[in-house]
Amino acid sequence: MERLETPVTMPSPSTSTFTEKQHSTMHTVIAVTIWLGAIHFNVFLLSSSFFFLSLPQAFAVCWVLLIFIIIPIDDKDKFGRRLARYICKHALGYFPVTLHVEEYNAFDPNRAYVFGYEPHSVLPIGVVALGDLTGFLPFTKIKVLASTAVFYTPFVRHIWTWLGLSPATKKNFTSLLSSGHSCIIVPGGVQETFHMERGSEVVYLRNRKGFVRLALQMGCPVVPVFSFGQSQVYKWWKPGGKLFLRFSRAIRFTPIIFWGVFGSPLPYRVPMHIVIGRPIEVKQTPQPTMEEVSDIHSQYVEALQELFERHKAKVGHADLQLKVL
Repeated sequence: MERLETPVTMPSPSTSTFTEKQHSTMHTVIAVTIWLGAIHFNVFLLSSSFFFLSLPQAFAVCWVLLIFIIIPIDDKDKFGRRLARYICKHALGYFPVTLHVEEYNAFDPNRAYVFGYEPHSVLPIGVVALGDLTGFLPFTKIKVLASTAVFYTPFVRHIWTWLGLSPATKKNFTSLLSSGHSCIIVPGGVQETFHMERGSEVVYLRNRKGFVRLALQMGCPVVPVFSFGQSQVYKWWKPGGKLFLRFSRAIRFTPIIFWGVFGSPLPYRVPMHIVIGRPIEVKQTPQPTMEEVSDIHSQYVEALQELFERHKAKVGHADLQLKVL
């Protein structure tokens, strides 16, 4: 994996910066299309089937897609991991994605951490830069937790599983931390997508404390992460209202219409800067009180806001505002 590592001197703290070199345009476009085009491909396949095929043939297509939903996936499949490495090698240079890590040496490769990644945006695609295949972070055991809806979507579930994603259930979260895996979670989830605004960043965090409680129970430090530029890689439209919000909660996914270059699934080439803050140490507490959870949660929210303010001008977003709901 080719990468550039450039320590950058800042007043406090010092930051290590990692970025992926841009490769050939053809490979880059292919990698990004495979990575992010599956959702649009499913919509196109279903709509064209019912439009151009007979009803029995269209239902046959649905059955094939259903098979792709229910067949088990091996996250260590050789072909799948090879494809995931290809995506990581070529796709991250498309935007490009740059990772900034404050106090890189503060992270112990043999310890599990809980990374609270914000914002969700249309898709939290920047999380891939934190995975094990990029080699940017010093972890060999690290997983991204994603909405269970991802793992019920044909083709999407395959690509994202091979990239290192896993369902964001409490049972799975606990199991991964217990086995020594660091976990990357987007606390805002479905509701954060619902509250998205153009021209500002919105994070839905005030009542999202479950990840902090689990971090306390397992004794894992909590790490604030913010991704600049991610919210600009797609244009989008979404309905509003309480009914839509309830529906989104029920299906654990926010159905929105989004598009990229020329209306395609290819995102706009907007530089993405993902900033990782310093770990917030916690004391392992098997049965944490609400006060203990709220204290660490407040520290996380404050650290995220400070991280945002500390870096926004440096990465070209000096006028951007952050709203915490």
